[in-house]
Amino acid sequence: MLETIQWTDDGVVMIDQTRLPREEAYVTCRDYREVAEAIRSMVIRGAPAIGVAAAMGVALGALRADHLDAEFETICDTLAQTRPTAVNLFWAIERMKRLYQSLRGCPVEEIRKRLVAEAIEIRREDIAINQALGRHGAELVPDGKTVLTHCNAGALATAGYGTALGVIRAAVAAGKKIDVFADETRPFLQGARLTVWELMHDGIPATLITDNMAGHFLKSGRIGCVIVGADRIAANGDVANKIGTYPVAVLAHENGVPFYVAAPVSTLDLSLESGDQIPIEQRPAREVTHFFGVQVAPDGAAAANPAFDVTPNRYVTAIITERGVARPPFTESLRRIHAA
Repeated sequence: MLETIQWTDDGVVMIDQTRLPREEAYVTCRDYREVAEAIRSMVIRGAPAIGVAAAMGVALGALRADHLDAEFETICDTLAQTRPTAVNLFWAIERMKRLYQSLRGCPVEEIRKRLVAEAIEIRREDIAINQALGRHGAELVPDGKTVLTHCNAGALATAGYGTALGVIRAAVAAGKKIDVFADETRPFLQGARLTVWELMHDGIPATLITDNMAGHFLKSGRIGCVIVGADRIAANGDVANKIGTYPVAVLAHENGVPFYVAAPVSTLDLSLESGDQIPIEQRPAREVTHFFGVQVAPDGAAAANPAFDVTPNRYVTAIITERGVARPPFTESLRRIHAA
């Protein structure tokens, strides 16, 4: 199984996703600031994966801190300021904070040891969650059809196995004969660089398409379902995911193709009534005006670069979690799953 992130004696080791697929290289982060920069620069990305990275960053900061009580909040705040949309990041930091508060008064070495153990446990749980999620979702995948996915919600976006790709992996393991169409996912090309690489690594038939081909193939009848991941899901079932997800959902709805979202319960943010309240990260214009370092727009061209969009719940057929499948009305089903 592909391992996206690991805790080692030398530091937090993660595969450098900015260098895939040309090179499979690994980065070792030796303090929490390096973990924060890895999240910010998308060396590691994907909502569950950056949650695990944040937890390990907190643990690493605690391990290296000269004065833990004085430095702990700064460590957490630095990691929390890296990327605003994926709620898993904040969920993991809050979990580490709660543990730290519960250990106040204990010897500092005991606190450090427990924080490290908690971060390692969050990684272990994430893999188990994805595998359970995959089993629930596999039942929804039609046999003998093509699955369309957008961005990368695979092992690279998690601690291992994946959410959307976890469902696909589980369907293949169950004996279903499926293949995958992967949108390239402009402007960072997570589909082209990462999803196709993962699927080829696993021997699952994959075809790369440009983002603007999705409608053509959804209309063709070849696509049996769409499966995507999520970075934050509001209480009403509105879903924030990589930019370009919303038009795919609209096109799927127009052509009668089920649109599934695969995400762990930690991605649910029931404090938000709707997706209108989800903060949307704005990334540098250069990612749009340049294509991996090569300028493709005129000098001085203005460019917008929101990293995510929000798909209204009316376009979502079901939300697949490790605790089961939520269906409309999501305000009720997500609350039940969250409380389970």
